[in-house]
Amino acid sequence: MFPKIYGLLCLIVPLVVIVYSNNKNEEAFLFASYLAGGEIFLRMIQGTLLYEIGKYGVMLFLVLGIIFGPFKQRFSVHYLFYILLLLLGIVFTQVPEGESLRTNIVFNLSGPIVLGVCALYFYYRPISKQDLMDALFFMLLPLFSMITYMYFRTPDLKEILFGGAALAQTSGGFGPNQVATAVGLGILIIAIFLLLKEKLTGYVYLDAFFLIYFIYRGLLTFSRGGIFTAAISLVFFAFFYIIYTKMSLQIIFKYVLIFGLFLVAIWVYTSNITGGMLDNRYTGKNAAGIQKKDITTGRVDILAYQFTNFFEHPLGIGVGNGKYERMKSQKRMTAASHNEVGRLVEEHGIIGFVLLLLLLIVPLFNFFKGNNFQKAFIIAFYLMWFLTINHSAMRVALPGFIYALSLIRITDIENDLIDE
Repeated sequence: MFPKIYGLLCLIVPLVVIVYSNNKNEEAFLFASYLAGGEIFLRMIQGTLLYEIGKYGVMLFLVLGIIFGPFKQRFSVHYLFYILLLLLGIVFTQVPEGESLRTNIVFNLSGPIVLGVCALYFYYRPISKQDLMDALFFMLLPLFSMITYMYFRTPDLKEILFGGAALAQTSGGFGPNQVATAVGLGILIIAIFLLLKEKLTGYVYLDAFFLIYFIYRGLLTFSRGGIFTAAISLVFFAFFYIIYTKMSLQIIFKYVLIFGLFLVAIWVYTSNITGGMLDNRYTGKNAAGIQKKDITTGRVDILAYQFTNFFEHPLGIGVGNGKYERMKSQKRMTAASHNEVGRLVEEHGIIGFVLLLLLLIVPLFNFFKGNNFQKAFIIAFYLMWFLTINHSAMRVALPGFIYALSLIRITDIENDLIDE
């Protein structure tokens, strides 16, 4: 009962606050951040009244923020057309008898539409550095709850049979792919706070401990995508932030050495706990230590088939039809696509390809206009989105929301405002 009440409060309280405050202090941004970060946790504890309620909530908060907010919204025709063109794919949608057309469309289109709505809100929106850090803190709060829940839901590690696949047992009983994505986001946010010397708890050593524990829990899921995504995004963030601060090579070497030692220690400890299976998992080997032919667990085969479908049906095969087309093929691939890039071009055809180019190009204009501090955040959000949709599609609101953050214009950076 409590999870449902918590899920309901996550919707009602923000709605009241946003309307009552007229979004004067970016309340819509803060609460949308919280819900985007907490959607996977809500699903884990079965706290959602509707399965897609997290996506609906994020969109509703931001739409209300536009309506009631004092900021004159900068209109983006790009993302309005993006949403309208996405809906065109419904025309070609056909599902087998016994399948729900509505469920099929919502499952495949709700994530991309969340991206469009978020982009309309954040497009070149001036957000102060403090508001951005507050939003990242709000996003992190439910991730702490999720990590705590995972601790109590995970059985004794000695009782778990670790192998060459991702594990629901160490992921709070939920899908390891999505959980690892959320944990990866937590790793990125905590690392950003540490790099910027912004204290989460008031104690830098405690913050560092939380970072170590997030990495440890992420490794235990045996799902690699979320961890690789966080690592790559963090490297690019650190690169531009180091350039911005003009950090000396001596200090850089010290930080890299300390972080490297901790990382090796975490890896060795986790590998020992899993009987060396962690090493096999990240080197593409099975439980017997034999190299797998396909380390992507079938994702490359599905992607190749999606592009084949695109060339055969340049106008697209319709929203959600990809799964059924693969089931009818000789290869009998029954899994839903984990790659949003492949899904877009397969199901939406040439229009999907154009939409993909739009999504890839527009944030780059914002990136090149910013200084190195702004570039650090923009590239981290951009990579977090792109890498996530290539291994986890857009099953939750998080990727679309993170993408939209690559469109903001960060202000009040030690009086160094972005050029208009």
